[in-house]
Amino acid sequence: MRIRKALLTALAGVLALVTGLAMPAQANTSTLVPAAGAAAAVDAPTVYGRAAYLLDASSGEVLFEDNGTERMPIASLTKTMTAYVVLKTAKPADVVEITPADVAYAEDGGGTTADLRPGDRLTVDELLYGLMLPSGADAAHALARTYGPGVDGFVAKMNATARQLGMADTQYVNADGLPMPGSDGYSTARDQALLAAKALDIPLIKKTAGTRYHSLDATDEHRSYSWRNTNRLLGTPGAIGLKTGFTRAAGFCLAFAGEEDGRRLVGVLLGESVSSRRFSTAEALLTWGATRQSA
Repeated sequence: MRIRKALLTALAGVLALVTGLAMPAQANTSTLVPAAGAAAAVDAPTVYGRAAYLLDASSGEVLFEDNGTERMPIASLTKTMTAYVVLKTAKPADVVEITPADVAYAEDGGGTTADLRPGDRLTVDELLYGLMLPSGADAAHALARTYGPGVDGFVAKMNATARQLGMADTQYVNADGLPMPGSDGYSTARDQALLAAKALDIPLIKKTAGTRYHSLDATDEHRSYSWRNTNRLLGTPGAIGLKTGFTRAAGFCLAFAGEEDGRRLVGVLLGESVSSRRFSTAEALLTWGATRQSA
């Protein structure tokens, strides 16, 4: 009997070892909230980059997390906070005059621009398209300068708003996300998902961020403009935004969102090394997240 028991024990150990060796390695292991169950991570899509986060904005449940609280640069995802802070005080019909300093700031910093021209007068809602679609650093500077008042005052408002929203691991240093010598800003995928959920509750931000192409005819106030959204996720069924970003330090970033049957999912990808892959990954996360049942 002792020999038989010993053999059975040994056999059980071998089976456990073989089972362990047969388990495939998981790339970028995700962490889900306990309520979702540990087994739910098995069928999650593979995520690349430095960090990822997927939030069910309708229930507040975290569906997917990979390095979600790691601080890192976020590039032009910064402009979502710019739009959010502007609309806390500005009216969409308010008029902002573009200055040479707005244009020079974007050009000297090497940022993407909305090709704004000094002397043009545009309404806030028109400038939001220039801010969010082509990711115009000139539009960000014009809005921050006007509604700080002054850029420094506006950045202080951005950081105060971040604290109010519970974004404890975020520090903004400008209104556009361009790197600044000795004072780079940072945030986390989690904090940016919290912001995205709040920003999309504002109808004008949701409308602007979800627009693929926007043009303005010339008027007595400004010349004509045409802006195309850099977010290639738009056009995917259910996708509603939100913002792209890129710098060498931040890599390719994306704040994204989708809606289906009244349920809104919001996600963030940071530090991706392949531009196009962030969009396919976001689509896969939205599709996967839509199948998850809220706890």
